[in-house]
Amino acid sequence: MRILLDTHAFLWWLAGNPRLVETARRAIAADENDVLVSAASAWEIATKHRLGKLPEADALAGDIRGGIADQGFDELAVSVADAERAGRLPGRHRDPFDRMLIAQALAHDLAIVSNEEAFDRYSVNRLW
Repeated sequence: MRILLDTHAFLWWLAGNPRLVETARRAIAADENDVLVSAASAWEIATKHRLGKLPEADALAGDIRGGIADQGFDELAVSVADAERAGRLPGRHRDPFDRMLIAQALAHDLAIVSNEEAFDRYSVNRLW
């Protein structure tokens, strides 16, 4: 299975945070799964760290690519097609980072690891 980590899932995985449920932990750890982290998550981490909203991400914010690679995860670039799809998603969900992750999960047939129940309105395969 190919899975895309929501930003909080990636951060919680790295921190060993118990808020990451066991189902998600097993999916991320499973050797047969390809785990991806979107460029949108890197943008979100860097932005929120700069604004002081993620002070605990000091080390990661300085080398997000390294953090992804250290875990054996793959990067998922944001394409123009992904951006168009995110912008055209129906509904009032305002978080641009979430909208991009939803668009990428749909476009690339990815299961998404997230606690965001709002994602269910977009028919994504959400693991939690």
